[in-house]
Amino acid sequence: MFVTTGWRHSLQLAVLALLQPGDQAWVEDPGYPPTRQLLRESGLNIVPVPVDADGMDVAHGIALAPHARLAAVTPAHQSPLSMSLSLPRRQALLDWAAASGAWVMEDDYDGEYRYASRPLPALASLGQHGRVLYGGSFSKVLFPGIRLAYLVVPSAQVAAFERAGRVFFAAATPAITQAVVASFMAEGHFSRHIQRMRKLYAERRSATLAALEKGLGGQLRAEPQPGGMHLIVRLPMPGSDRPLAERLLAHGMAVQPLSPWWASERNDAAILLSFTNCTTTAQAEQLGRLIRESL
Repeated sequence: MFVTTGWRHSLQLAVLALLQPGDQAWVEDPGYPPTRQLLRESGLNIVPVPVDADGMDVAHGIALAPHARLAAVTPAHQSPLSMSLSLPRRQALLDWAAASGAWVMEDDYDGEYRYASRPLPALASLGQHGRVLYGGSFSKVLFPGIRLAYLVVPSAQVAAFERAGRVFFAAATPAITQAVVASFMAEGHFSRHIQRMRKLYAERRSATLAALEKGLGGQLRAEPQPGGMHLIVRLPMPGSDRPLAERLLAHGMAVQPLSPWWASERNDAAILLSFTNCTTTAQAEQLGRLIRESL
């Protein structure tokens, strides 16, 4: 396991250790914009692979770029739509990686927060061929400023990652931070913290959904997903989410438009809004009213 400062650091490490400029890389569409940016800056050719209710469409990815060298995925809660990669697609992705010699970069950024059932097993635990790189972060489960993440790689690749990792020594997380978090986990505090926060966020998710629906007045509907830390409100007009997000931000409501997350020419509009800091039903109702009145 390698300690990193975040997802970008982990992805940079993987690119340096395993890939070459000009290699193709699958990315989810829609998907996390910094992933696309970093891969492009590293000289890789991005292949947007569409996402549906079962997560990344692996068969579509194989049809588009069967010889890609990397697939960057968020299987637990797809970023940003929050659905989970289905078991058949998980197996198809692993089979493709094993057969083609490609790598799967698994970003498990908030897999602990699943409300419909227990957290799903990681792709890395299912693969038998050592083709999965598993990345996680403490930024969402503890606090963003901690700047502490990790990357688990197959044992056969440790030496390659150690060589690549020398580039990042100056950016490493302080040893004292690592030691504090290690003690926090070893003493059982981390698991208890996750249990408490999962219960709290599940309650806030349900309350926010109900209040938001009331504020929206039936004009729009928030989409509940089995996990994650935000809700999605779909909008009827393509491209309408950017101006709406700007108006809501002017009212002090922290939301994101979906549009920048698309890698292709699709422009389905939606608003992404967090429920984790929504402590009262009045807040959610007000947000729903603002969305309704701003359309």
